[in-house]
Amino acid sequence: MNRRVAVAILGVMLTGLQYRFWIGDGGVYETGRQRVAVEARIADNAKLQLRNAALQAEVEDLRAGGAAIETHARKSLGMVKRDETFFLVVKATADDVAKP
Repeated sequence: MNRRVAVAILGVMLTGLQYRFWIGDGGVYETGRQRVAVEARIADNAKLQLRNAALQAEVEDLRAGGAAIETHARKSLGMVKRDETFFLVVKATADDVAKP
């Protein structure tokens, strides 16, 4: 009888340790989830680093010379220099073509 009780106690202890190992805090499943989360953060950081590098290059271009500033002003703000002629080209829509 004592042997059965000892085996039962050891079985319960082993089950408890296995639970902690597989499912409990810091267990295999949680570690796997954390690893996936870390990989996702690394991928996000890589994308953000590329974006930051592009923005830094744009800032350096704007600081370096007037050509970059002028290009930015022409594209974003519609800048037209003095003595330049501005032409606005509009695409024809299907409605415009169908009208007689």
